[in-house]
Amino acid sequence: MKVIRADEAGNLIKDDATIFLGGLAMTSLAEEVLKGIERQFLASGHPRNLTTWACGAIGNAGDGGMVHFAHEGMVKRVVAGHYGQTGKEMMKMVFDGAIEAYNFPQGSLSHLTRHIAARTPGLLTKVGLGTFVDPRLEGGKLNAKSTEDLVQLVDFAGEEWLFYPCPKIDVAIIRGTLADENGNITLDKEGVLLEQLAIAQAAKACGGIVIAQVERIVQAGSLHPKQVKIPGLVVDYVVLGQPENHMQSITTQFNPALCGDLRVPVSSIDAMALDERKVIARRASLELKAGAVTNLGIGIPAGIPSIAAEEGISHLLNLSIESGVNGGIPAQLGDFGLSHNAESIIEQSAQFDFYDGGGLDTSFLGLAQTDNRGNVNVSKFNGRPVGCGGFVNITRSTKKLVFCGTFTAGGLEVEVGDGKLRIVKEGKSRKFIEKVEQITFNGFDAAQRRQNVLFVTERAVFDLTPDGLELIEIAPGIDLEKDILQHMGFKPIIGNVRLMDPDMFQTTWGGLGRAIGGD
Repeated sequence: MKVIRADEAGNLIKDDATIFLGGLAMTSLAEEVLKGIERQFLASGHPRNLTTWACGAIGNAGDGGMVHFAHEGMVKRVVAGHYGQTGKEMMKMVFDGAIEAYNFPQGSLSHLTRHIAARTPGLLTKVGLGTFVDPRLEGGKLNAKSTEDLVQLVDFAGEEWLFYPCPKIDVAIIRGTLADENGNITLDKEGVLLEQLAIAQAAKACGGIVIAQVERIVQAGSLHPKQVKIPGLVVDYVVLGQPENHMQSITTQFNPALCGDLRVPVSSIDAMALDERKVIARRASLELKAGAVTNLGIGIPAGIPSIAAEEGISHLLNLSIESGVNGGIPAQLGDFGLSHNAESIIEQSAQFDFYDGGGLDTSFLGLAQTDNRGNVNVSKFNGRPVGCGGFVNITRSTKKLVFCGTFTAGGLEVEVGDGKLRIVKEGKSRKFIEKVEQITFNGFDAAQRRQNVLFVTERAVFDLTPDGLELIEIAPGIDLEKDILQHMGFKPIIGNVRLMDPDMFQTTWGGLGRAIGGD
């Protein structure tokens, strides 16, 4: 192992190299190294024509992450699980077709790192069948410049599968906390483990190099062997990161509660204001079951722990995040992917093993667009790709899905109180439309497989049936024709429509514990 400056990293990377980046947004991202590579390119024009792979989104949507690669000639191809944090410069290159760009499920990319490391032919999975990842639809391609098929539809043992051939990795760029003089690395202050080890092993299996960013270097032999998550035998170079380039998350420099070093009281979670988001979170929380393994997505589902805390039933929840964190209270916004009071933190690929294997009982996810068949789009809007993240993995195998979102978007204003909901100003954009722009979740396939799927909004609740969406609940104070049907691109099945619990539209609710099977 050799200690180098960040600016020297660019000299180690050849033109046309393929780089695998560890990290999730800014969490566990080697920002110091990326800045050094950028400086080298701006000074010399090299390395150029790079291909980058990443399991999730890389960056903070501003001055960190993939923005350092957003220079003409520096990158020819980007493959990632999500693009939401890559920044406007890189997104413009993708949208304009200046570079090749592919989006694949976060869990599948995480699993692929282990296949590269083991020198298998590739990953065989059913995750993504019938979605935009399927070659019969879009094959994960984000623009016209992306012509190579990086995922294939194959027949194996009489069944349809998706196959991802293993790419050759020339450089792995990873991050840890401490490195000893032999290159052994710990992840003590990281809030997640991700696939840092598998990425390093993948590069070594391909004859490549591994560059690791750490906070400091300690004496050889001073690290407990069980604390070492990346052995020195797979690390070639170490770069010391400055604090500002070694953030624990997008918004947090370091919080010991986000890596398990201490616990915070559940009472510290702020109560939500009584608005449409709280109504949705309340209604969605009725689908919780005591002890059920539950995943929460970003956005409105993030309000469910607040509802649980307010109702005094947090101890009944068993929450899980795709990044590898289990237990505790999932953090949100800039800390998304981390958790306060986590009970366990495992590698992301192992977490997706559990998810793909049906380990999740319930998942609460965001709702952007849906159609009469129950297809859901959360990955592409007005031609601009956002990406799927772990959404495709999670929705494929979770026993019960609850999609949560406002009924319309863009300026929606409501009044909540006295057991009723009133629409003050309707949103400009419909979410229940004739045809989704991109299929991130295949509702028709889910219905055929008898997957339990609900769509929860502030004014209506829908159930997915083999014949399409059925309206099953309506909020008190809402007119079926004026407030619901007139704002849908299709007519749902209407049978025995119940009234949503009026108490959910009061300042104080109560009774959630009994409703979900608690004390």
